[in-house]
Amino acid sequence: MEDIRTRFMDELKTAMKAGNQGRVAALRMITAKLKDLDIAARGEKPVAVGEEEIFAMLKGMIKSRQDSVALYRQGGRPELAEKEEAEIKVIEEFLPPQMDEQATRKAVEEAISEMGATTMKDMGKVMGVLKKKYGATLDLGQVNQLVKEKLS
Repeated sequence: MEDIRTRFMDELKTAMKAGNQGRVAALRMITAKLKDLDIAARGEKPVAVGEEEIFAMLKGMIKSRQDSVALYRQGGRPELAEKEEAEIKVIEEFLPPQMDEQATRKAVEEAISEMGATTMKDMGKVMGVLKKKYGATLDLGQVNQLVKEKLS
């Protein structure tokens, strides 16, 4: 599988050659955020951050844009909301496919039984197992809700 950093740069070059300014801007934003993440991690470890951290960064970028879309729509600024939605689409291209709801429910049930979780006190352990096993393929907001339902 191609390294995600290489994919960012290849996609950026392709977008620049095609003259797709919106895509170029979104990809430059991603690479700038990644550079910031690498710089912030330098004190902890000498190597660049790994794919899991990159996926978490991308999810954070999507979340902030989704929040902006909602605010722009409330404020009557659809053109800005559309710009943010276009950026979300570009960012999502680099994330692994998300598990569907049925697979997510099954994963949550397996993690709960594996940990012997019975109360909300066990939620952290269950979430830890899910993150370790499934990483970026999970929608943590959805998983959080499902775990709460099962344990309460």
